[in-house]
Amino acid sequence: MADLRHTHELRYEEDRVVKRYVDSKPGAAEREWRALRLLAEHAPGLAPEPIAFEGGAVTMSRIPGVPLRGLFARDRHVSAMAAALTELHAAVPGDVLRGLPVRPWQREALVDWVRKRCAAWQPREPLADRAVTEGLRWLESWSPGEAGVREAFGAGDGNLANFLWDGTRVRIVDFEDSGRSDVAFEVAELAEHVSMWVDGEVEIAHRFELSPQEERRTRECRKVHALVWFFLLSHEHPRNPPGTFHRQVERVLATLGA
Repeated sequence: MADLRHTHELRYEEDRVVKRYVDSKPGAAEREWRALRLLAEHAPGLAPEPIAFEGGAVTMSRIPGVPLRGLFARDRHVSAMAAALTELHAAVPGDVLRGLPVRPWQREALVDWVRKRCAAWQPREPLADRAVTEGLRWLESWSPGEAGVREAFGAGDGNLANFLWDGTRVRIVDFEDSGRSDVAFEVAELAEHVSMWVDGEVEIAHRFELSPQEERRTRECRKVHALVWFFLLSHEHPRNPPGTFHRQVERVLATLGA
């Protein structure tokens, strides 16, 4: 799940990056290191190369590129991003993938988190209150629908800033919440991330080849991710433009069909 807090510090050393996590993010450095090693073996060039892991810090190669967040994302950028994610999802062989831990903030954890936020919600304004009511009503009726979906290696963070355009291709950074997942869940998280619409709508979900079952699961998972962002954005944050929360309220209601 996206985290609006500062979770790590970066130090740049010429062609290297040293990433050290804060103590409140247990397991993050280990997940980052494991992901970099897996991708170096199974999808070389897609992510930074792992160099060292010691003292809770991950040292990796520094890869060139401009973050897609803040860049006016044109069709070629979005196509390259979808291609990079398709490669990522399928990179880890099935027998290896099945032995990996499920990534943090999968469906069950998100549902529990959203339910708690709904229960603690204080009346605020009619549309926002309605979004909470309709969201809780939908959660009570949501069945997982996991049959027929493909397992995937998930990065765990759909922030556009984690996708670097080097003029030819997109590469991916930031694997602190990575692990075993499924394609539909990962596409849903990406599509609903605030960075995908706050500066201009970036449509990407339709660029993945999803089965009918995965399309249904993606639609449903987008609802819970939209609710997550509803609560994360319920207090305006300086990294987003004023009015972002009100736009998210409208997105939640539209996604829920309410």
